[in-house]
Amino acid sequence: MHSLHDRYRKLVFFTWFLTLDLIMFGAFVRLTDSGLGCPDWPGCYGKVTPLGAVGDIREAVEAMPYGPVTMSKAWIEMIHRYVGSLLGMLIIAITWMAWRYRRELGHTPRLAVVTLVAVCVQGAFGAWTVTHKLMPAVVTAHLLGGMGLLALMTWLAARVRHHPQVAAAARRWTPWAAGGLALLFVQIALGGWVSTNYAALACMDFPTCHGSWVPPMDFAGGYSLIRGLGELPSGEMISQDALTAIHWVHRNFAFLVFAYLGALAWRLRAEPGLAGPACLILALLLAQLLTGLTTIFFQWPLLIAVLHNGGAAGLVLAGVTLLSRCARAGLAPPPAPGQARPGQIS
Repeated sequence: MHSLHDRYRKLVFFTWFLTLDLIMFGAFVRLTDSGLGCPDWPGCYGKVTPLGAVGDIREAVEAMPYGPVTMSKAWIEMIHRYVGSLLGMLIIAITWMAWRYRRELGHTPRLAVVTLVAVCVQGAFGAWTVTHKLMPAVVTAHLLGGMGLLALMTWLAARVRHHPQVAAAARRWTPWAAGGLALLFVQIALGGWVSTNYAALACMDFPTCHGSWVPPMDFAGGYSLIRGLGELPSGEMISQDALTAIHWVHRNFAFLVFAYLGALAWRLRAEPGLAGPACLILALLLAQLLTGLTTIFFQWPLLIAVLHNGGAAGLVLAGVTLLSRCARAGLAPPPAPGQARPGQIS
């Protein structure tokens, strides 16, 4: 029995870790402009690997020397797809175990089933990202889907991970933690919109933008969803004012998220069982501020931009962990590896 729990726990944690890695690598794909490194899906010019498409890739490079297709970008994109496929298979295995051994594991398989549905939807958005030629709305939805998948995997991991007992009184913080997580996802969506529209350098100064607190902006153009990359719905090229609006909104909404999550985490930093995720949130907020400013002042260095995406993922896992512990405050925590399980939980 213990070996079953241990196998399930290890599978969940490995899949959780792979999900986090895939989000980081997905940011690398996006920031290196490798999303169309193989312009078809699921293969690369109909082949399983770029090795079989060398001729097609060479022709694409000759036709467009500075275009989206190169051998290195093809490999980056295909490795991302391979890892995504592995992640899907692991989540299928988790769902099967959660369903098959639901009595022995002591909880319902609902969360695992939801996670399986989510990874299938995420795979569809991955395909549409390519077939819709990096349409900003689709790419942003794909990014949000990845963060949502990480949230689900973090909640799954929290159910099988041993953690300190949390007093029942901490349950009153559940709506506050949920509100913070909701604000965080809005900010991630705004940040994804900045990234997918290449608006990270639309404001080159800080704290002002173009020397003004409220610069000229085109919100209608910047936040029109049904349009191609770099275009307005009319087909015209997107304006600098539209890109400024995209950047400005993300930057200023960040202050609200920073204040809310910072105040909540500061209040909970000494609460038994909640101190870990609360302190992690505080550290990651400071890291996000630092990487965000560095991105502006050093004109979007690749490593810092990837770390900024990783910091957002870290805030998601810390926020979900905090929410999970608040929501289950007063309940018996999962047993440590090797301990007997104290009855069934749902």
